[in-house]
Amino acid sequence: MSLLILGIESSCDETGVALVRSTGNAVPTLLSHALHSQIEMHQAYGGVVPELASRDHIRRVLPLATQVLTESGQSLADVDVVAYTRGPGLAGALLVGAGVACALGAALNKPVLGVHHLEGHLLSPFLSADPPEFPFVALLVSGGHTQLMRVDGVGCYEILGETIDDAAGEAFDKSAKLMGLGYPGGPALSRLAEQGDATAFKLPRPLLHSGNLDFSFAGLKTAVLTQAKKLGDEQEARKADLAASTEAAIVEVLVKKTLAALKQTGLKRVVVAGGVGANRHLRAQLNAACAAAKVRVHYPELHLCTDNGAMIAMAAAMRLQAGQQQANTDYAFDVKPRWPLDAIISALPIKPILQSCAVACADLPTPGQQPVQPAPKGC
Repeated sequence: MSLLILGIESSCDETGVALVRSTGNAVPTLLSHALHSQIEMHQAYGGVVPELASRDHIRRVLPLATQVLTESGQSLADVDVVAYTRGPGLAGALLVGAGVACALGAALNKPVLGVHHLEGHLLSPFLSADPPEFPFVALLVSGGHTQLMRVDGVGCYEILGETIDDAAGEAFDKSAKLMGLGYPGGPALSRLAEQGDATAFKLPRPLLHSGNLDFSFAGLKTAVLTQAKKLGDEQEARKADLAASTEAAIVEVLVKKTLAALKQTGLKRVVVAGGVGANRHLRAQLNAACAAAKVRVHYPELHLCTDNGAMIAMAAAMRLQAGQQQANTDYAFDVKPRWPLDAIISALPIKPILQSCAVACADLPTPGQQPVQPAPKGC
């Protein structure tokens, strides 16, 4: 049985739509995806304005869906399931994606499936040229979340540790704001850090020696503020050094906690997912540490680290394929702005077909390019 799944992402400030084909027990294939970022619109405000985000999703989602269908040579009538981000995220933004998905489902008489945004990120490395195999340790690191977990299959997650206050991405963004950098702060700080000396300032590594796998970055943000005030008029001249020192502190904690999780679980494979997974310094340090420990590390493609529809469509396809969830025709949708990942952990057994999954997406097109459909690899 072949299913064509349309995925819609609208949880924050990116509108993403993608089309995935799932055929029986074969590996799901990404056919096409399109993405619109609202960064430019929110820059004047220094952060995401929820009302503006929702209105822009309304303007963008259907044109993006049309683009995806056209690029893949499909029509709305061909779609079998419409998947959407149910949460977590901004309530208004989530309602736009959910409303469009359920309206399409009702109009087409096709089932819909609400997807957990973080599970989308978690499974996004399966879209890469070097997909992982279960089980693995996952470092889920973004602007709103920082978690370490053991992943044994789709829906089979064990939370090993998480932030007790600020997320790593939030630490990047807030530190950047304290330094007067532009929006979005994290990427701006990372670019500036490349010009600085990471040893220039001694900043704390919160909970690094706590004996558990939890994170805390609120204290680091306070330390950056204190250091910036001490610099006074010298801050502009030393800004690159402060940025590099801040990035080094965050990355060291992430890398060492990940290695501790690998040691605790005895696993030899790690997956990094979420927006901070695009950080060059994090990738370099984690690659080096994992190579020394003879551990394989997997990332999403760089253009799929941010929020996107491809991860939502793929998560839906893998959920359906693993028998962990059923699409439904009850279009009286609801969204979950606050929705912990452990709320979707399944007690169902893992289907063997997904124990060693390799997705046939080695040459994924970036938004706007014609899709490339390589021959599927076996499981």
